[in-house]
Amino acid sequence: MNSYRTIHRVDIQAHIKAGTDMRLAEALPEKYHREAHLPGALLLPHDEVRDRAEALVADKDAFIVVYCANTPCNNSRIAAQTLASMGYTTVAEYAEGKEDWIEAGLATESSKAVA
Repeated sequence: MNSYRTIHRVDIQAHIKAGTDMRLAEALPEKYHREAHLPGALLLPHDEVRDRAEALVADKDAFIVVYCANTPCNNSRIAAQTLASMGYTTVAEYAEGKEDWIEAGLATESSKAVA
């Protein structure tokens, strides 16, 4: 069955704290990822999932959490559906996205800050 589940910030934080092997993937255009992204998040724009996913995450059973800007943004839903249709088995969508993460006062990373 090609499906995915939803996941919330507290669950993501629990997985991070527990050291779960989880791949965070931002489904927004590169400029937004450069400005700020969840720690360690891969860049996986929703309209490039089919082209980039297998190179970024070869293991189809990897735990992948996709997110975008906020609940009204559909990029993460599109990316999650595409990953599931490609045979990825453990996909979750963080629908509240980066806005929820930042509003909770949690850290983000910026590509601009990288030397």
